[in-house]
Amino acid sequence: MAMPFSISADAPPVRLRFSGMSRLAKLLFGTPLNAALTLVFGGLLVITVPAILRWAVMDAVLFDPDPKACRVATGACWSFIYAKSGQLLFGIYPLDERWRPATVCLVILTLLAWSVRPASWTPRLLALWAAALALIFWLMGGGIGLSEVPTSSWGGLPVTLILTVVAIGVAFPVSILLALARRSTMPVLRTGAVILIESVRGLPLLSILFVVSIMMPLFLPEVLLPDKFTRALVALTVFAAAYLAEVIRGGLQAIPKGQYEAAAALGLPFWRTQYLVILPQAIRVAIPALANTIIVMIKNTSLVLVVGLFDLISSGKAALADPEWPSPAAETFLFIGAIFFALSFSFARFADFLERRGPAAH
Repeated sequence: MAMPFSISADAPPVRLRFSGMSRLAKLLFGTPLNAALTLVFGGLLVITVPAILRWAVMDAVLFDPDPKACRVATGACWSFIYAKSGQLLFGIYPLDERWRPATVCLVILTLLAWSVRPASWTPRLLALWAAALALIFWLMGGGIGLSEVPTSSWGGLPVTLILTVVAIGVAFPVSILLALARRSTMPVLRTGAVILIESVRGLPLLSILFVVSIMMPLFLPEVLLPDKFTRALVALTVFAAAYLAEVIRGGLQAIPKGQYEAAAALGLPFWRTQYLVILPQAIRVAIPALANTIIVMIKNTSLVLVVGLFDLISSGKAALADPEWPSPAAETFLFIGAIFFALSFSFARFADFLERRGPAAH
């Protein structure tokens, strides 16, 4: 009687597959070093996680609007975040007009989500952003049907988002021009770019903010002096442009000389060579460094508090000054930190997507 199947003597040996638990055990305890690290970190988790859960959840005050509940509680006071969410998110913006900064945040976040789609990368996207920025500044500042709100009353998340989007959005094309100028064979362009980049990179952002906030009013008449928000925005833009220019210059230096020679052989002029051949490759090479610099700039927007602007951190400090509440600083700054983490982490994932999408990805 024929067997239903047979095993050839030349067949490769049958290897049993490990189950999921077996693979996990091998990963965690496969070597003495892995086993030691697993035990150490496992012990730390056993010690810290129950205490954190007890403080953050079990003994916490979640939605009770009564400040007295937080005073007697042994856990976190999340009800403070709930009760002060408007002030934390929108600062000292007039209470009855807070629908305007809320709309601004929604517009910016929606456009950012739309802009990460490759299908949206068309010239119409620039026009959409230009129209959105006009809408944003009209909503925040008022006029033409809305009550006027000075920039000194802006605050919270809208300020952080506007500073981030506008500063980086303007700084990026400026940084490309600076990087090309620094590599130019024209001495005037090259020297000017070097002076600007090295001067800005040689100064802390705080000092630049102090210069535009304190020293600029000493040299300009009041009628020509921009408000604090505009001055801080210009300072952040110039600072970001200088750092991004060096990152892009590094990408340009990584492009082989043969790419330039091939473009010249095709008869492409300088700007078409840069636009079609060189810059796409240079930016792709520099994506990790660009992402790192932009994430740093997202967090650097918090430094505007030193010149009197109410960003997220300033709004948090103002909310903590309420004497009716027990000033839950840890909860407040965890909430603010979560917002910054969400912005930075989202952009980091977008940068990873760009790396994987490019033809240079491995």
